[in-house]
Amino acid sequence: MSASTPSSRPAVTEREAREVAEAAREQHWRKPSFAKELFLGRFRLDLIHPHPVPDDEAAQRGEEFLAKLRDFVETKVDPARIERDARIPDEVIDGLKELGAFGMKIDTKYGGLGLTQVYYNKALSLAGSASPAIGVLLSAHQSIGVPQPLKLFGTQEQKERFLPRCARTDISAFLLTEPDVGSDPARLATTAVPDGDDYVLDGVKLWTTNGVVADLLVVMARVPRSEGHKGGITAFVVETNSPGVTVENRNAFMGLRGIENGVTRFHQVRVPAANRVGEEGQGLKIALTTLNTGRLSLPASCVAAGKWCLKIAREWSAAREQWGKPVAHHEAVGSKISFIAATTFALEAVTDLASQMADEDRNDIRIEGALAKLYASEMAWTMADELVQIRGGRGFETAESLRARGEKGVPAEQLLRDLRINRIFEGSTEIMHLLIAREAVDAHLSVAGDLIDPEKSLGDKAKAGANAGAFYAKWLPKLVAGPGQLPTSYGEFKREVDLSAHLRYVERTARKLARSTFYAMSRWQGRMESKQGFLGRIVDIGAELFAMSAACVRAELLRSQGENGREAYQLADVFCRQARIRIEELFTRLWTNTDDLDGTVVKGVLSGTYAWLEQGIVDPSGEGPWIADATPGPSRKDNVHRPIR
Repeated sequence: MSASTPSSRPAVTEREAREVAEAAREQHWRKPSFAKELFLGRFRLDLIHPHPVPDDEAAQRGEEFLAKLRDFVETKVDPARIERDARIPDEVIDGLKELGAFGMKIDTKYGGLGLTQVYYNKALSLAGSASPAIGVLLSAHQSIGVPQPLKLFGTQEQKERFLPRCARTDISAFLLTEPDVGSDPARLATTAVPDGDDYVLDGVKLWTTNGVVADLLVVMARVPRSEGHKGGITAFVVETNSPGVTVENRNAFMGLRGIENGVTRFHQVRVPAANRVGEEGQGLKIALTTLNTGRLSLPASCVAAGKWCLKIAREWSAAREQWGKPVAHHEAVGSKISFIAATTFALEAVTDLASQMADEDRNDIRIEGALAKLYASEMAWTMADELVQIRGGRGFETAESLRARGEKGVPAEQLLRDLRINRIFEGSTEIMHLLIAREAVDAHLSVAGDLIDPEKSLGDKAKAGANAGAFYAKWLPKLVAGPGQLPTSYGEFKREVDLSAHLRYVERTARKLARSTFYAMSRWQGRMESKQGFLGRIVDIGAELFAMSAACVRAELLRSQGENGREAYQLADVFCRQARIRIEELFTRLWTNTDDLDGTVVKGVLSGTYAWLEQGIVDPSGEGPWIADATPGPSRKDNVHRPIR
């Protein structure tokens, strides 16, 4: 088949879009999952306790690299310059390459460092604390860029060709999003038309982090179905210097000003079939599987942010006095500091636990990784906001302005700007709620899915009803009572500070959460998927329970290792008490909320009923379409691609 002009963007119904997303999911659970069990009302503490730890050799290799990286970022990185120039200096990137930082996750046999997920995340935290832009550069390159998909799905020949380059010289990027396609990949318009031993790519990709400086790209494109070709969304490794590849724009953002993020156009770009990753139609599955662990890099940056917030809050609140005493001793400020300290402890617990579970590969962590991303991005933003509040006017002032008038240049406002994207990156909070909710109710849908599907036949529904009856007859009675009602349960967590009560609460609440989910399915049946407010709260409760569990298990680990165990127990206790308050509020809002009224107002807003409310302002927005034209064709712009060599 010869290369041809790509078809227009596919018209996709809501059901078709869901079917594409569903087909890309991992359909089976081959390994246990702590979080999946939690949503089913089963508190499997044995899956995370005793807390898994790295082996000695992995820990030694990781610590040695962290020491080198710390020296580099302390002596070679000027974060103020990166923020001011909106660019990481080439010499810094070259230094990171020489250090091996671009090959942290790549096996040593391909020239990488072969770090575990735990130490990779610690390295990202360290680098990101110096400059979040550096953390994003390294993460986009190897968490979702070429190295990770090839590690999971690449052929031996592909690994030998590309991984040594990624480990030392080449920068990679991941290209999925398009100007009119975000979380709905069924509408993907970039095409890859088979032509002999090649595919010919046409299309436009948006928000290509690292794309401006990348040497290698992972590109998701739609292969049309034809004779000998299954077709579907497919992954390719593309050389950025290939004819027809144009980086048309470097995008600028509220925060993360140093990242090299752009718009990339493909026009009749020939890609060898040997560069296809996996089979045709496997692209979304590859992307989602890559993100299962790739998402853990984002919580790592959030942990770094929490640690820095705590450091600045401690130092500033001790130095700043109001009404005769340091502001830290005023309850209004002290409660914020307590929240930052306890939450930072919990975020590190969640991140390290999920990362170590990924390293051990004994558990399925698709829900744990997603929960870590969701929870960390939301809590880190709140911590940064509280730090700005603690700093007062100085929190709103830029570090450069503070320095110019003779004060310590604390970039609190920059942290707030830099962290905001985390609630959108790699799955927005709203999409993460839906993704996790889908996995959380997987057991229900597997036995009762046909029962609530309006398009299934009566025969299918009858069969599903029988299966559901058998499942729930065994499952529901187990939600009535459990170890959480026994005062002696989890006694090994009862020390000077008693964490056993919190674990009993988790066990009881997991059963309550499962009962609530079952009741909602019974009440709404097929309409359940549209109850996004309810599902979001269910997921948020699960996230809090996961974080409580991780915090308690980490506290006991530190106590057993003789590393600040008493203080760890105190922080875990405070965090759990704060989390329990949030959980109870979420349970109340499951059934007492304004979801239906909100829907009525939305219809009024969109129909113009409330347009009068917008009067009395001017709109400073510039002219232009809401979504840029992404019609395939040759580029009419200069290529701003700038490889770093």
